[in-house]
Amino acid sequence: MTEQTEQLMAIQHRKLPLSRVILRMVGITLGAILMATGLEIFLVPNNVIDGGITGISIMISYLTGWKLGIFLFLLNIPFVFLGYKQMGKTFALSTIYGIVVLSTFTAVFQPVPAFTDDILLATVFGGMIVGIGVGLVIRNGGALDGTEILAIVINNKVPFSVGQIIMIMNIFILGSAGFVFSWDRAMYSLLAYVIASKAIDGVVAGLEGSKSVWIISDMAEEIGDAVNARLGRGVTYLKGEGAYTGDNKKVIFSIITRLEESKLTTIVEEIDPTAFLAIAEISEVRGGRFKKKGIH
Repeated sequence: MTEQTEQLMAIQHRKLPLSRVILRMVGITLGAILMATGLEIFLVPNNVIDGGITGISIMISYLTGWKLGIFLFLLNIPFVFLGYKQMGKTFALSTIYGIVVLSTFTAVFQPVPAFTDDILLATVFGGMIVGIGVGLVIRNGGALDGTEILAIVINNKVPFSVGQIIMIMNIFILGSAGFVFSWDRAMYSLLAYVIASKAIDGVVAGLEGSKSVWIISDMAEEIGDAVNARLGRGVTYLKGEGAYTGDNKKVIFSIITRLEESKLTTIVEEIDPTAFLAIAEISEVRGGRFKKKGIH
């Protein structure tokens, strides 16, 4: 085994500090509970759905009379395994944990009376609470809906962005609410989805998911190897010079999705806590080799 191979394996198997793991678990737990609150205490009692697998689960639960948590778990888990290679083990475990907490608390909150029967208030506050909950989970390295994972996976095979794929799927899902409930409920569902999306933006900063990353560090090559090995993202090294010191610096440039932002910041902090890191939203990515490499 070569020295480079040993270093690569060490990069791939480096573990997070226990304190960071606990903080992430707390964040995911709180986010999942908030989403369960928004669903069971605001949206579901008023026959308003959210987008994605959550919306499908609400409609199937309504038609069958079974508990919502059952379908949230059964319909989401396959997508987690589908995206395992794409997003990595930590993301998959975080997502499974979040979905389990979400499914459990929807069952716990089901007997709780609706906070309001005013459909507009339920839609606005339910959508806001759901969005904040989802945003917290994504910010801590997980997800609560398989639609986004599916969109990231098939993004490699279709000429649409992740955001466009999610939008197309949700048009069909939210439109279905008109047949299951009523057309006014479908319109309220669309409003709830828009509000939830804006709330997610506020927590995570970015709906599309494509972000540019600039990293300046004396350990640039080690960080670049880690980004390539653990995220499957290509990196570009640029030459830089400090205006004040005149020192030559190697600058890392890469493009990631919003679900990868938490993991990337962790990688940088693990290798060089003093590194300069800048992450910016970008409206579109074309050409180059942005398509993700497979991770084995």
